[in-house]
Amino acid sequence: MSKITVKDGTEIYYKDWGTGQPIVFHHGWPLSGDDWDAQMMYFLKRGYRVIAHDRRGHGRSSQTIEGHNMDTYAADVAELTNALDLKDAIHVGHSTGGGEVIRYVAKYGKERTAKAVLISAVPPIMVNTDFNPNGVPLSVFNEIREGTATKRSQFFYDFTIPFYGFNRKGVEPLQGVRDNWWRQGMMGGIKAHYDCIKAFSETDFREDLKSVEIPVLIMHGEDDQIVPFEITGKKSIELLKNGQLISYPGFPHGMPTTHAAIINEDLLAFIKA
Repeated sequence: MSKITVKDGTEIYYKDWGTGQPIVFHHGWPLSGDDWDAQMMYFLKRGYRVIAHDRRGHGRSSQTIEGHNMDTYAADVAELTNALDLKDAIHVGHSTGGGEVIRYVAKYGKERTAKAVLISAVPPIMVNTDFNPNGVPLSVFNEIREGTATKRSQFFYDFTIPFYGFNRKGVEPLQGVRDNWWRQGMMGGIKAHYDCIKAFSETDFREDLKSVEIPVLIMHGEDDQIVPFEITGKKSIELLKNGQLISYPGFPHGMPTTHAAIINEDLLAFIKA
């Protein structure tokens, strides 16, 4: 397996396929690089170099007890992109991965990155605060913490229903999709998953968004039950200097999987533009 060892000794697993302009995929909580299968295959066939890593504590990377915060996640990505000498890269992040992308680009990646894409992403901030009064109450994230800490296996399995919008009228639950989400989640470490909840819910990305000058595409489902569009994607576009927004009526949080054909085509159009 391909891994790099970052400064604190953590091993970061990654997949690196093909040649051409690199596209780096950043996964959501509590998943792994495998969540990008539909995108990796699509862009590999179209001549791109596709890379997906497992965030520390997730998937096949080290199950570290520390470092589960956005600054460390971004630093890990910087070490990976330096090790692979990636230039003119497109960074694509889903959910928590979208936060990781914008923090990485803002702090480390401006010279190595051509474009960025935030899909169903957590910026600018999810939790309710004085400056974000319509945010998600902290009690909701405390419930996610409790479920993760005390009954992770069942909690993760149940979480797939709203994640993919399988609780909506007329939407057929796909057993394989649910099983694959659960498989990825259970590969990672419970401490990393627990700590990451604070990282994706409470990190303030407002200054990151303001500082990035490269083209950024925001893609968000309007029926996202996990990362509500009204408090995230709809607000992020207002902070970007060079942003584009595509919102999708009725699409769920997990739309890169459930609506891969549409998402992939829109991604390709942005990359080629």
